Amino acid sequence: MTAAKIAAYGSWKSPVTADLIVARSIALGQVAFDGADIYWTESRPTEGGRNVIVRRGSNGVAADVLPMPYNARTRAHEYGGGAYAVADGVVYFSNFIDQRLYRVARGGVPEPITAPGATRFADSVLDKPRRRLIAVAEDNGAGAEPVNSIVAVDLTGPRAPRTLISGADFYSSPCLSPDGKRLAWLSWDHPNMPWDGTRLWLADVAADGGVGPGQYIAGGDAESIFQPVFSPDGVLHFVSDRSDWWNLYRNSESGVEALLPRKAEFGLAQWVFGMSTYAFAAVDKLVCAYQDRGAWSLGLLDTVTRDFRRIDVPFTDVTSLRAHYGTAVFIGGSPLVPPAIVRMDVATGATEVLRSSTTLRLDGGYTSQPETIDYPTHDGKTVHAFYYPPQNSDYRALPGERPPLLVLSHGGPTAAASSAFDLKIQYWTSRGFAVVDVNYRGSTGYGRRYRCELDGSWGVADVEDCVNAARYLVKDGRVDGARLAIRGASAGGFTTLSALTSHRVFHAGASYYGVSDLEALARDTHKFESHYLDRLIGPYPARRELYLDRSPIQHADKLSCPAIFFQGLEDRVVPPDQTERMVQALRDKGLPVAYVAFEGEQHGFRKAESIKRALEAELYFYARIFGFSPAGAIEPVAIENL
Repeated sequence: MTAAKIAAYGSWKSPVTADLIVARSIALGQVAFDGADIYWTESRPTEGGRNVIVRRGSNGVAADVLPMPYNARTRAHEYGGGAYAVADGVVYFSNFIDQRLYRVARGGVPEPITAPGATRFADSVLDKPRRRLIAVAEDNGAGAEPVNSIVAVDLTGPRAPRTLISGADFYSSPCLSPDGKRLAWLSWDHPNMPWDGTRLWLADVAADGGVGPGQYIAGGDAESIFQPVFSPDGVLHFVSDRSDWWNLYRNSESGVEALLPRKAEFGLAQWVFGMSTYAFAAVDKLVCAYQDRGAWSLGLLDTVTRDFRRIDVPFTDVTSLRAHYGTAVFIGGSPLVPPAIVRMDVATGATEVLRSSTTLRLDGGYTSQPETIDYPTHDGKTVHAFYYPPQNSDYRALPGERPPLLVLSHGGPTAAASSAFDLKIQYWTSRGFAVVDVNYRGSTGYGRRYRCELDGSWGVADVEDCVNAARYLVKDGRVDGARLAIRGASAGGFTTLSALTSHRVFHAGASYYGVSDLEALARDTHKFESHYLDRLIGPYPARRELYLDRSPIQHADKLSCPAIFFQGLEDRVVPPDQTERMVQALRDKGLPVAYVAFEGEQHGFRKAESIKRALEAELYFYARIFGFSPAGAIEPVAIENL
């Protein structure tokens, strides 16, 4: 056994390289059943971030459904999701390059079923008796703001979709009853986001295919409904947070009925279409995923007797759950298991990994496992986070040295940190960094009240919670108080920049397409988020002074530490000029600053070369700022004013 080398934190040589992350990793998404066949999507960095639909047949053989260059990705709401539907071996999908809907039969070539135009489609469901798809449509050619509706798309050939439901600002989750005679859907209006307030509707489908007047079932401006689903015997089920927690309900003859009241989350923030946390494995057997204190579990509910049992599986993160005749499939992960497509026997709980998100296998000596920490923040409130210590069995730290800390501020801001194995976190911990992934106030997974604690306080509460995470770990003696860094993407980038301009705690920061100008975001962002800040900050322009006060770009003179910025040049959510103005402010101030821009990238990086460059550039930046030499060859990044 080789003795561990003594070396400075940050300089450790790691088997988790940027090259391996991009070459041997994919992102998994949208699971579906078609009889015994199982489908999912794979986003492949080595193919330019192309989203490929994969079919795994009953014979156990998996094969791509889409040939190059087809890319199953919709731009509805800009974030997409719900990009395909499948029935009887035929896949219907939205193609990214032209946003048209296509049909591809097994072994066939994709054929368009919608005409060229400015309409984007998502959340499709097949209406077999009427030979059509029912889908959410977003018309981006109708005027200043896109027009959303639910439409019917005729499968017999490219023609104009038929509008079935319109009038609300947003729609999602259309679903047909098993007999095809009723349609349920969600709607919401500005300024709500779907996790703030949605309404669930139910209507009859007429003989001519039209949809009758909608009957209001549940929801409102202060109640979020998630994932309506009909049971096999035609009873409408859904998730609601009316009790403070996203719990399971059904629409019975006597009205809305709670199925399983408990202080746990059975729903998610609907950032993308097609999300699923429960499914019917039989007429009266509902398999569900639920979250408690940041960890996900699986359970089985008998909808007749209300008996519920937890299913013991080795996964703490579960998404995209689907079921079919006693079998469930989901994307599952844990601190030791990378996200994977998992098949489970509902009766026994036995699981089988069908496809892992990475072929890279780490020895336990290089794997840092998260510790759940709860710590105090402003006004005596408690915040939750996952703490990852440095871990590399080949190295020991210099005597008396404590590791640098990387504070992660997740996006959304209504999202959540996950405990699932993440190679990008292991990239840092195996090099000698400590990492803390913060579920600041406003994060999902801890009930509606916790989620709403960010209302009116974005740029304040989230910042306090990230700052106090660093202070807590410094006080506890776990990290070096002189080498604290914070990083975040999108909304997390805003938290990062706000922390750097409002507190003198951090010594470096990394912003990935982060918001720096709230006023510009309120004026220029896409429809889905165009009123998001009304709740997080206040109505615009009535509270314009607050937008200016909270914008990091207005306080660049208070920034006193180096920062590196990463930006996609085709980003419509946070346009490049926001980042470039912040970079220029640091240039003018004479602080060390680096700017890495990527052609062809949007809001989030999908290409292998972009992901690799960003990881290595960030490491190089911290090495120069914190004074250590990273192991291995890394392409330098230009750092101005250093």
